[in-house]
Amino acid sequence: MTQTTEAAPAADSPDSPDSPDTRARRRRRIHRAWFVAAVTFVTIIGAAAFRSLPGLLIDPLHQEFGWSRGTIASAVSVNLALYGLTAPFAAALMDRFGIRKVVAVALTVIAIGSGLTYWMTAAWQLLLCWGLLVGLGSGSMALAFAATVTNRWFTERRGLVTGILTAASASGQLIFLPLLSWMVDEHDWRPAAVTVALAALAVVPFVWLLLRDHPADVGLKPYGAKEFVPKPPPATGAARRAVRVLLDAARTGPFWLLAGTFAICGASTNGLVQTHFVPAAHDHHMPVQAAASLLAVIGVFDVVGTIASGWFTDRYEARRLLAVYYALRGISLLFLPMLLAPEVRPPMVFFIVFYGLDWVATVPPTVALCREHYGEDSAIVFGWVLASHQVGAALVAFLGGVARDAFGSYDVVWYGSGALCAAAALMALVIRRRPAAAPAPAPA
Repeated sequence: MTQTTEAAPAADSPDSPDSPDTRARRRRRIHRAWFVAAVTFVTIIGAAAFRSLPGLLIDPLHQEFGWSRGTIASAVSVNLALYGLTAPFAAALMDRFGIRKVVAVALTVIAIGSGLTYWMTAAWQLLLCWGLLVGLGSGSMALAFAATVTNRWFTERRGLVTGILTAASASGQLIFLPLLSWMVDEHDWRPAAVTVALAALAVVPFVWLLLRDHPADVGLKPYGAKEFVPKPPPATGAARRAVRVLLDAARTGPFWLLAGTFAICGASTNGLVQTHFVPAAHDHHMPVQAAASLLAVIGVFDVVGTIASGWFTDRYEARRLLAVYYALRGISLLFLPMLLAPEVRPPMVFFIVFYGLDWVATVPPTVALCREHYGEDSAIVFGWVLASHQVGAALVAFLGGVARDAFGSYDVVWYGSGALCAAAALMALVIRRRPAAAPAPAPA
């Protein structure tokens, strides 16, 4: 009893780490994880500039160099494919070298690739600069980056944070699309390419000075964790680990269903709407700036929809959310060919709002399902699932250009994507829930 009585004042001392005053100060102080999330958000916004440009370049490059839309779309296709295929290796490299180094190098590569397009004169140079360099750099800045930050820094609110970081890409589109479309319209496409390069470079100092790889680097627990989590040692063999995780995941049914649904997600967003909406609208005599502004409005509502999706993912079954999202997206795409016109009419505005809310709302539940089924390897598994997203996007970006050259219209691509979204809704419902771990037996 004497020992207990003597220890109590020490615990209540204002300087004690367990005192009420200290605990209250900790509760009032904003956790460092939110600052890391904010830096990640700004980084993804800066990197989103390069994702805003491809759809604006198709007509100007076709007019200046005489390249077919299929040729130009093939460079966009390579970019989108590498964006996805690089992501799982980038997630493993972040485990080996740290988030800061990988992201800083990726942004620099994006800047070099975009900047070099200023001097290009041949189609192979477009493939090299925009396809290869920007594709590799953007792949290292893919959503696997957001998944890695979320997994390391957060135990609670993961769905919400995933939604916020996913929405950053849409925010970047909102910021850069009107500016870039104005540049392309008024000053040619080259100043727009230079702007993308400068935007990527401008983010590098933020990453290097403010981003931290792990909560243990600053002596903190992850947000919501009850225990301190030591920083794991650097993981060697990044490429080998990425391939091993793929081989292990490929033996499971949920991986193929997630990869299939996310491939359709990429086909119906980045591959189709982001790449071909502006030229498709221009085919109906809508001004380029008006069409680009509609894409920017999609970005506004995408922010709302993705954050809301993260909130829903923390509370509802992820596979059912995916089914609803894909079904609604498919319905909206089936109506789009009837809405394109020289001017922006109310039905088109309704489509933009409706479609924008669903643009990448699929990401938080997909990340949650990867985490549910694959645990510590979930960021790398999601990287491979993202690779399928971008392969689907790359395929439709290329086929969309070929279809436009062959049929003189994008209608067949809109209808085909709507049907694919219906298939994705059914696939999402087939994903099985992982059985909950059995409780430990009670001691005799």
